[in-house]
Amino acid sequence: MAIGANEKVRVGIIGCGGIANGKHLPALSKLNNVEMVAFCDIVEERAVKARDKYGIEGAAVYTDYRQLLEDKTIDVVHVLTPNRSHSFITVDALEAGKHVMCEKPMAINAAEAQKMLDAAKRTGKKLTIGYQSRQRVDSLYLKSEVEAGTLGDIYYAEALAIRRRAVPTWGVFLNEYEQGGGPLIDIGTHALDLTLWMMDNYKPKYCVGTTYHALNNSVEQGNDWGNWDPTKFTVEDAAFGFVVMENGATINLRATWALNYVDAREAKTILCGTKAGADMNEGLRINGIHNNQKYIFTPQLSNKGAAFFDGVKGESAEDREARLWIDAVINDKTPAVTPEQAIVVTRILEGIYTSAKTGEMFRF
Repeated sequence: MAIGANEKVRVGIIGCGGIANGKHLPALSKLNNVEMVAFCDIVEERAVKARDKYGIEGAAVYTDYRQLLEDKTIDVVHVLTPNRSHSFITVDALEAGKHVMCEKPMAINAAEAQKMLDAAKRTGKKLTIGYQSRQRVDSLYLKSEVEAGTLGDIYYAEALAIRRRAVPTWGVFLNEYEQGGGPLIDIGTHALDLTLWMMDNYKPKYCVGTTYHALNNSVEQGNDWGNWDPTKFTVEDAAFGFVVMENGATINLRATWALNYVDAREAKTILCGTKAGADMNEGLRINGIHNNQKYIFTPQLSNKGAAFFDGVKGESAEDREARLWIDAVINDKTPAVTPEQAIVVTRILEGIYTSAKTGEMFRF
């Protein structure tokens, strides 16, 4: 169904939990060309609460997503459920004629992600995955430098998602069946997507991975969100992977919710190229050689201009992601994150998990 220039995009929300209320619903509510017309959650109270805060007058509430998909006036569906259900809900939504924004990761494994990609191609509907870290100010600036050739050919990178003690204790984050894994699939996916996008390299050759349950049963936890229940902590607390791409480039991926490591970094990348390098360790830094001397360049990415002026807060990554997504739907543009890119992230994550289980190298 075509959307006219003066029409509003009608959005249905499937999954009204933390990521919906913390990211998608506030971002969509700021767009004048969007109206949220339906809300679905297996816990009806959550759907009602989201409807009352963000929905238009008369917005519907469902506990079965298939009923929501029967509404032919809905243009776009946001799939914001636990990882295991991403694939089949997305496929059903695409088949029902909806464009789909699916929260990361794309799916729990590559086979399920492929079903989503196939459905998008078969139906001609747009599909994107919620990797908003690309839309941060530092990410966009670094991407522009990479595209300008400042770093040259990037042959080594690190994808970092390191927390010292920040294990999510709500929802189903600790449930391996529902989520497909722990920090690797939860936050490591953001770091890996950001790194692959910066490198513009989506052809992995092989990988080696390890996962750990080293701190799951800790008594003294010091967790930012309170103590977790060790009996429910069935996913890894840390995962590490080494990925070799077809062109010989290598990526070192580190993802952990809990590690005895003080330098926490989440959804960050380090890039090393033939002309220069970049990291996000202390803000964005670009390093290289100029006039035979080493330099470190730190772009000023804030608007702070005086002691009494802290700058004007710009568009957040979440808001920019939502705006670009809706613009892609209205104006028939390629989404900022394509399913062809996102499925590679899922393939690599699955490869690391497989290598960790088998103790062997995983070839793509």
